[in-house]
Amino acid sequence: MFADVILPLALPKLYTYQIPEGMELQPGMRVVVQFGKRRKYAAIIKRIHDQPPTAYTVKPILSRLDDYPVVWPHQLQFWEWVAQYYACTEGEVMNIAMPAHLKLSSETLILLDAAFANDASLASLAAQLTDEAYLVVEALAVKQELTLAEVQQLLGDSSITSAQAVVKSLIDQHICMAYESIRESYRPKLETYILLSPAYAEEQALHQLFDQLEKAPRQLQLLMKFYELRQKQRWVRKKDLLEQTGSSHAQLKALVDKGIFQEVKQTIDRIVFTYDGALQQLHLSQSQQECVQKIREWMREKLVVLLHGVTSSGKTLIYVSLIREAIARGEQVLYLLPEIALTAQMIRRLQQYLGNQVGVYHSRLSHNERVEMWNKVREGSLQVIVGSRSALWLPFCKLSLIIVDEEHDASFKQQDPAPRYHARDAAIYYAHLLNARVILGSATPAVETYYQAMQGKYGYVMLKERYGQMALPDMMLADMRTIAPHQRSERHITPLLEDAIRRTLQQQKQVILFQNRRGYAPSQICQICGWVPHCTQCDVALTYHKSVHQLVCHYCGRTYPPVAQCQACGSHAMIHKSFGTERIEDELHILFPEASIARMDLDTMRRKDSYHQLITRFEQRGIDILVGTQMVVKGLDFDSVGLVGILLADSLLNYPDFRVNERAFQLMEQVSGRAGRKGEKGLVVIQAYQLRHPVLSTGDGT
Repeated sequence: MFADVILPLALPKLYTYQIPEGMELQPGMRVVVQFGKRRKYAAIIKRIHDQPPTAYTVKPILSRLDDYPVVWPHQLQFWEWVAQYYACTEGEVMNIAMPAHLKLSSETLILLDAAFANDASLASLAAQLTDEAYLVVEALAVKQELTLAEVQQLLGDSSITSAQAVVKSLIDQHICMAYESIRESYRPKLETYILLSPAYAEEQALHQLFDQLEKAPRQLQLLMKFYELRQKQRWVRKKDLLEQTGSSHAQLKALVDKGIFQEVKQTIDRIVFTYDGALQQLHLSQSQQECVQKIREWMREKLVVLLHGVTSSGKTLIYVSLIREAIARGEQVLYLLPEIALTAQMIRRLQQYLGNQVGVYHSRLSHNERVEMWNKVREGSLQVIVGSRSALWLPFCKLSLIIVDEEHDASFKQQDPAPRYHARDAAIYYAHLLNARVILGSATPAVETYYQAMQGKYGYVMLKERYGQMALPDMMLADMRTIAPHQRSERHITPLLEDAIRRTLQQQKQVILFQNRRGYAPSQICQICGWVPHCTQCDVALTYHKSVHQLVCHYCGRTYPPVAQCQACGSHAMIHKSFGTERIEDELHILFPEASIARMDLDTMRRKDSYHQLITRFEQRGIDILVGTQMVVKGLDFDSVGLVGILLADSLLNYPDFRVNERAFQLMEQVSGRAGRKGEKGLVVIQAYQLRHPVLSTGDGT
């Protein structure tokens, strides 16, 4: 028998390997195969058949890594579709779909020949080898084996000879040998627990033990603390026992050596989802109940339903209602979000209604954590997964519902590396394979999604009012030209926005300021009328490249000289407008020295828990003004935000993209939705030069 396998490489086709006699395999299992002269990889079996390849000599499968499939057959079918639809290879799909610790490849290990393992032989080599080569030989004599990376580290960056060259010379002289080794990277997390020996289970034996330890007060303290902890929890961790008694490892070991305590190592989860509070009751408004009923009806007829609800309309509660129904049927739900920043807050909100049945999966998890989440989803022990687009690749066994929240968001599109897939579109096909249903939710649906709904291909449900009858925020335009000309290079906050921030802080409310620095393309702009130069062929805004001092069209590549005179009003007040969140933060500290100000962008959110900590601080009113990029506008729900400011709408309106007007409207609408979600009516201030731009102007031209 033969097996077609998927290798984690960008190969144009699958390769066939022979199955050794007696080896039982299934599609989806990992096996070790040799590809090329020496390299070994963990490949995924896609198909088992009896047709040998004719174009090359077949190699045998070396070993089996799993006793069960780690990838389901429907996932392999999904991978094949993604590879065809997004013009890439199945190996590239496998590479991005599976956790790194499940994708194994061999590494070269260097060993010292047995003839040189004694001191006399080593001494004889000192005269005939270079200093670098002898250093490697000495290290091998101590450590037995080294990887190429360890050899390079040993030689240091200053070495004029590469690790490969040194190792090759040693192999050529038959002093060392090399071989390929493949090892499992995943390691389960172990915790040490303390148990009382069964010999002291009887009360009489226990009393005698306490009497024996009276002359050893530190050991007696350990025993008493052990009983205290065991009253509160079933298992007593060694770490807790030592910390709470201030005892040393030696004192605890003495009790283990006497046979009083036993040490037991247990495998534990790296990610523990605990919610100790009481589950909240779900209270839906009349309009929300009607929406849930309409969605149920549409899901009987359609694969996809679009939930078009204004910001703060309570779409999440509608999702919770449908998730509860799926959980009751014993099925799984995937809840996709565009940004990792949203997952922390969404997990907390869902746990209030669903308890500990909710898990999270995204790229900020460690490699070991991703393997554990992968296995939990495959086993079905987690029913609800909240995550970014990478969660789509998890091995669901009973998936019945996929929710794509903020479905319009461009973050669902993978840019690099391949496959360059769109998670929303891929989710729809995946649901088709599993006969599941997809709910697309947004206050500003993508044009193509809205069109499909209007054409009847998708179900369509509209939620027009905010939850709790809250009014939508007021919108105000602030002219950037009201900043005094001599201050325009230093100031980026208009007098109107400054006054609004001051009033909001006096009312004990919070402020969010948004600057689209992410993907920001610096362009020329007229300070008088706000005119921006566009490409004559593509009609997209030109981007200024300082290095070549030219305006460049990012669509057709045509270049233009910088513009000195405005073609709209004739003024010579052309400037290159570009500023980031850090400059805004500095300006705010000068204007509002008493306020607590924080920044939320890629630079400040590099650690895994940065999102959670900052969002928690903002929720607990520890921050007065939050300045951020797109991270602050995507679905976050804060009770006390009274004002949202968009610092330069022109940066959204002049981005070189043929969908720039649609994207700008969606982003500004999402930003405005953060204001006035609870309590009083909110306010949104939009700063811009181009106040008469179609996206900004109202019906009366203002």
